[in-house]
Amino acid sequence: MRPYTPLAGGHWRSSGVVPGSLADEARVRVFDGAAEIASHVRSYDAGAQIEDAAHVDALVQHKRQARGHRGVDRVSRAVPAASRLLAQAAERGENLGSITAALLRLLDRYGAAPLQAAIECALAQGVPHPNAVRLALERARDEQGLPPPTALHLSEDVARRDAPVRSHTLASYDRIAPVDTGEQT
Repeated sequence: MRPYTPLAGGHWRSSGVVPGSLADEARVRVFDGAAEIASHVRSYDAGAQIEDAAHVDALVQHKRQARGHRGVDRVSRAVPAASRLLAQAAERGENLGSITAALLRLLDRYGAAPLQAAIECALAQGVPHPNAVRLALERARDEQGLPPPTALHLSEDVARRDAPVRSHTLASYDRIAPVDTGEQT
């Protein structure tokens, strides 16, 4: 998402959509299709950055809301029972942000399969809370005689370097050079 769109040497803050613009000697108007979405006094300063505080605040709020959904989406994809736990916790008026953060920590520490089983156990007991999930995880670990899990905190550089890379098909390389059949012409 580009937060600024260049217009005649300046930039316009947007939500990622590249708008169209019309300018005269006095005003610059920005359009999304036929709808005018911004208008301001024209500036002839090279590289001027014109911001409307309301637009900046709306973008900040939009990003803040999206950040909250990232955690919910991650834990719900990895552990399907987490969606039910979060729904039941919401019905009880619990703080979903802290519950999501706790579930993400448990996911990182224990993994998806044990967390799925622990959430199902907590829901069967009627306790949609991460403490009940953590207790179920610890009880299962004790029963298996496993040592306590340790959290592994890596720097961003190490995490980025060790990120999984999806390889692409190599068929496109076959068309780069003709295949040598060994015959001379």
